[in-house]
Amino acid sequence: MKAQSAMFYFPEEVMEHIFSFLTSHRDRNTVSTVCKAWYKIERLSRRQLFVGNCYSVQPGRAATRFPGIRSLSLKGKPHFADFDLVPPDWGGFAGPWIEAMARNCPNLEEIRMKRMVVSDESLELLAHSFPNFKTLVLVSCEGFSTDGLAAVARNCKSLRDLDIQENEIEDRGARWLNSFSDSCTSLVSLNFACLKGEINPKSLERLVSRNPNLKSLRLNRSVQIETLAKILTLCPNLEDLGTGSLNVDHFSEGYLNLVEALRKCKNLKSLSGFWDVSPICLVAIYPVCENLIGLNLSYAPTVQGQDFVNLIQRCVKLQRLWVLDSVGDKGLSCVATSCKLLTELRVFPSDIYAAGPSIVTEEGLLAISFGCPNLTSLLYFCHSMTNSALIQISQNLPNFTRFRLCILEPAKPDPVTSDPLDEGFGAIVKCCKNLRRFSISGLLTDKVFYYIGKYGCKLEMLSIAFAGEGDKGMVDVLRGCKNLRKLEIRDCPFGDGALLENVGKLETMRSLWMSSCEISLDGCRNLARKMGRLNVEVINERENEIDEGLNRNNNNNNNNNVISGNGNGNGNGGVVVNGSNGMKKVEKLYVYRTVAGPRNDAPDFVWIL
Repeated sequence: MKAQSAMFYFPEEVMEHIFSFLTSHRDRNTVSTVCKAWYKIERLSRRQLFVGNCYSVQPGRAATRFPGIRSLSLKGKPHFADFDLVPPDWGGFAGPWIEAMARNCPNLEEIRMKRMVVSDESLELLAHSFPNFKTLVLVSCEGFSTDGLAAVARNCKSLRDLDIQENEIEDRGARWLNSFSDSCTSLVSLNFACLKGEINPKSLERLVSRNPNLKSLRLNRSVQIETLAKILTLCPNLEDLGTGSLNVDHFSEGYLNLVEALRKCKNLKSLSGFWDVSPICLVAIYPVCENLIGLNLSYAPTVQGQDFVNLIQRCVKLQRLWVLDSVGDKGLSCVATSCKLLTELRVFPSDIYAAGPSIVTEEGLLAISFGCPNLTSLLYFCHSMTNSALIQISQNLPNFTRFRLCILEPAKPDPVTSDPLDEGFGAIVKCCKNLRRFSISGLLTDKVFYYIGKYGCKLEMLSIAFAGEGDKGMVDVLRGCKNLRKLEIRDCPFGDGALLENVGKLETMRSLWMSSCEISLDGCRNLARKMGRLNVEVINERENEIDEGLNRNNNNNNNNNVISGNGNGNGNGGVVVNGSNGMKKVEKLYVYRTVAGPRNDAPDFVWIL
């Protein structure tokens, strides 16, 4: 106790220095609750802020509490937005956050946003508000155009990283690339692979030539092989390259120049892109394969068969591999033989609606489990899986931290025994003691959720689809998974009993998403009454039901069961639901912890209870 008391007598500068060694957001949050003095020191000394849900706190409150932050990471829409389950105009606006930071955090240098709606006006404000701004990373965002990128390029004189990944961007021409000033020499990372429009080759070459410290460059498919060869000649120290279009039919001068330029890229560690790649261009890649630790072929459907085998056999140091299922079990067997250091594997479907036999099966995954002992992260799309394969995989690879198996046919049983896949997935969660992220699918009963609740002690994120028999499965998960932060459920028979059984647990989590389940409006309302610090959002895109609710509001003024909306549609901004319709099935439910209260930007189809 004496030693603990002595900590309070250290000068603030000493305590601030001690706190600087705390790199975990959770640790920083914890020390801020010890006493008022530590709260103040931590508040003023924090340099990085992560907000996992943009509606969990008011932007102004976060900005005034941490005025000295240099880096902001922000997430908007729920994860299931990646699967088109969240309406496109649901929300997640970046504008209020950028405005709050502009008013209170002038020293901000980095912004990273994911699944946010970002306008050109917000990017313009960002570009003019932070004189030392260096890093902009936008992942799966929408709402902006190349004009917004031009504003950032033109005004952020110290820009180091401009990284736009998987965004929906309105392309207004190649002028944005000319917006970088001649004095821009600080770029370390530039990624515009998701842009669909043409790029001016000369402008790109001039920009690259002015930035000798460029380490990561990811190009879009409009960049042709001749331009790529010139760029590589200008920056031979690249470590991460996203190729443009690699498509030639013969040994042209551009191809020969590319081969020569790649031979000089001694530091290249990661490759992606491979747009429209032809087999002859894959041969040009061979000289750099030996040192690769990352390879992304998820946009290269033509790289398969012997072409893939010839390429992957040379990647003996590979640690991270993303491929399409068109490589087949044979291709995965080659990966298992050649890539002994592999830690992450993602196998995406080349055609999610394709019928017929699976291109990749349990055989390919089994081969990986025998040949790649360091694998800790897996995303695997397939059409079927067996219990015996999953049990064997759990024994071969007990160090999984992420295991996501997506069986494309809903409720598909073990094709050999016709049994549910409970024992297979149960073996994964039982053997993999450090599992943090888990996605399950196929025919599953409540038994698998008993296993998850019992053995998923460190589980933080769980995604469930087309599984379970009743409320007990969800209850077991919420009761047993002490560290669970995000739970995503779709098309499962979980109802009000499961939702209301352990409401205290929901307050310890970041969010719960449920769609096409057995949740009623009355159950959601009860949850909102019990847990005031949770935002309970009912999402209903069926306009006719909203209209019916509005009509009921006009005809039942004495009914107190009001659902708060965004203020549109009637005088009090609510939709009144009578008792008989209280059991109406809810289409989509999103529950999240917040200190900000109900948001004020909800569209008409989002009802906040």
